[in-house]
Amino acid sequence: MSPTTWGWLVLLFPLLGTVTIGVGYKRWTRAAGVIGTGAIALSFVSAVGALLSLLSRPEHGRELVSSLWNYASSAGVDAKLQILVDPVSVFMILVVTGVSTLIHLYSTSYMKSDEGYARYFAYLNFFVLSMLVLVLGGNFVMLIVGWAFVGAASYLLISFWYRRNTATGAGIKAFVINVLGDVGLVLGTFFIFRHTHTVSYLGSFRAAPHVFHTDSTDLVAGCLLFLVGAFAKSAQLPLHTWLADAMEGPTPVSSLIHAATMVTAGVYLIVRLHPLFQLAPTAGEVGAIIGCATLLVAGTIALVVTDLKRVIAYSTMSQIGYMILGASAGAYSAALFHLMTHAFFKALLFMAAGSIIGAMAGDQSLDRMSGFRKALPFTFACFIVGGLALSGIPPFSGWLSKDAIIAYLNNRGGIYEVLGILGYVGALLTGLYTFRMIFRAFWGEPSPEARELEHGHLAHAHTPRNPVTGEEEDNQVGFPGPEHVIAEREWPMKVAMGTLAVLAVVGGALQIPGVDHVIQNFLSPALANAPLASAAHEPSSGAAWAGLIVGAVIGLIGISIAHRIYVARPGTATRLQQSFPAVHGFLMHKWYFDELIDLLVVRPALTLGTFALGVLDRIVVTGGVTGGVTSVVRSGGAGVRRAQTGLLRYYAAALILGLSLVVLYFLISST
Repeated sequence: MSPTTWGWLVLLFPLLGTVTIGVGYKRWTRAAGVIGTGAIALSFVSAVGALLSLLSRPEHGRELVSSLWNYASSAGVDAKLQILVDPVSVFMILVVTGVSTLIHLYSTSYMKSDEGYARYFAYLNFFVLSMLVLVLGGNFVMLIVGWAFVGAASYLLISFWYRRNTATGAGIKAFVINVLGDVGLVLGTFFIFRHTHTVSYLGSFRAAPHVFHTDSTDLVAGCLLFLVGAFAKSAQLPLHTWLADAMEGPTPVSSLIHAATMVTAGVYLIVRLHPLFQLAPTAGEVGAIIGCATLLVAGTIALVVTDLKRVIAYSTMSQIGYMILGASAGAYSAALFHLMTHAFFKALLFMAAGSIIGAMAGDQSLDRMSGFRKALPFTFACFIVGGLALSGIPPFSGWLSKDAIIAYLNNRGGIYEVLGILGYVGALLTGLYTFRMIFRAFWGEPSPEARELEHGHLAHAHTPRNPVTGEEEDNQVGFPGPEHVIAEREWPMKVAMGTLAVLAVVGGALQIPGVDHVIQNFLSPALANAPLASAAHEPSSGAAWAGLIVGAVIGLIGISIAHRIYVARPGTATRLQQSFPAVHGFLMHKWYFDELIDLLVVRPALTLGTFALGVLDRIVVTGGVTGGVTSVVRSGGAGVRRAQTGLLRYYAAALILGLSLVVLYFLISST
């Protein structure tokens, strides 16, 4: 079969899974998990088929477009239901479907006691479908549709436990911020379309050098608007505040959002539109600076957060910052390489977090976790693998992918060399906050839950509580199920985590400086006309290895600092907090971004809305326009009713008076 046929199959299977589970959800029990997991697994098989079919073609023939029908053809817009199968899209569908399959498998055990089990898998399949539409779409219209679908799916899953006020609030927050990104995407498309007169990717890319000059005003404006969409979806400053709150969803949802879908969409967008960004270097610099700032801000917040899932969430925000930085600077293959390895170890970390949260009977606070090494040996091993990969320690995959971005930045020079140095600062923070989390959860005196588990008894919450607010909850529909699970007792969880752990170790072998360049070589046909991706901008093998050594040393320094604070000299963290209360408070309030947005955006919007409702709507519209017209009509109707007395002499008098006035008018006008 052709690559495009495989591409349509990639979309078909999750669509069928969504519809099948959604239509028959009342009849499905455990079968919903099998159907949902099977659908995504078949989609992954189709993605592999697309890969093999694409590799069988010559390099110059690896960009294929297929259309089912014209979606709209009006006012010069020729929008089609169209997919583009090329190395970039195939790379993305392999990562999305592969990791998503493992997350679905994990979910079959993790969510097994939840009353919304079938609904969950329908939403999960829809989420994956939406992401696949986004990355396979062959034009800007398909991109916008997939982008919007991903936002809607994220709302459904973040708010999955809808009887939690914190969950519904988090879902609304994520949806609203992502809609802002959708607006940026649509407006950016308009700026490109008005010059290229096509919504097709390939058509726009071919036309761009002829209709835009370097840093053309409309092109820069369009690319900056695309960055707004990327920043919203990928949780970059200042549109990042939804990401930590999104932890209100079930843990596998957090894994899916942070590893395989949604937050990686911004990175894909910049790489996909690289022909436009290369003509707008100013927009690229803005993206690189924001990505660098995000990775540092998120890293500092992760140093003080005490919610286990939120620490991992901020690490995602930081790592996506590296990818945005790399993609904006022109390190496209390195950015996508890190996207892939990050998907492996971040999905693993969230799954391991779900296991330890299950052992804690739903409690997510690091302040209550300790000593789980013996009680959860498999979970501990997976956490260590994921933590070392995240920290960039050899030979784990994150070491090779993250430092590939930094090496490119240092080789490019100028402002990018400064950003590369700041990237090393981020690497130090990563090692510190990652092992702060691990040391606090697995070292020290075992907590009561860990002690109980060592004796074979899994802790159970007699009074379920919201881990954020502490309020009591029940276990009915709209709340988490009553059963807590751990990887040590559930083979689907163990298989999913074990597979990801292996990939987190060996995944980096696809791109070793001076040895092999599998990712770069595979992507090269899609980047053939990208000057920034040429060999002239790539670091030499020696420079790359020097960067790898420096990165590994910095990561180890971060880990050693964490060990000294939380293991070797317990109580150091408390003393630091007491010595620098202002700094700790500043970081605990997440740099006051929520408060700043509330002050500058939310309150003015509410004030304007209140004014519009109270003055414009009720007084001007209802009282003036609508009420005034109604009063005139009502008064006129009353006058007519009074004139219709039924007496003939009144009608005759009115007729004579009217005729007299007409005659008088003509007499006056004639003179």
